[in-house]
Amino acid sequence: MKEFSQISDAEWQVMQVIWGNSPITANEVIAQLDNNTDWKPKTIKTLIGRLVDKKVLGFHKEGKAYLYYPMVSENEGIRVESETFLKKVFNGSLNLMLANFIDEQRLSEEDIKELKRIIDGRE
Repeated sequence: MKEFSQISDAEWQVMQVIWGNSPITANEVIAQLDNNTDWKPKTIKTLIGRLVDKKVLGFHKEGKAYLYYPMVSENEGIRVESETFLKKVFNGSLNLMLANFIDEQRLSEEDIKELKRIIDGRE
């Protein structure tokens, strides 16, 4: 799981397709990403290969096709990426991150109520 925090933004996009459509062939990933990127099929296949090497993706062969599936859940991926971001940008300080977010964003009354509800639920 350590390597998961080292996936690139492009690899993250591939993972989002696979999380939502597993198991899936490389050609199906290419078709889905064709709508959102200008990547060549070879680039996408390279990204898939890197994710397999990092043990974030697994695969099995069905006939001539390789079907790819995630080795980590999307929730686990989000958790790891969030922790990495927090450590990298805010030196691990959740308080600093929240204070910065609140200072920099315009929060609606509904946003503030939701944040309070979340905090109250953690006590």
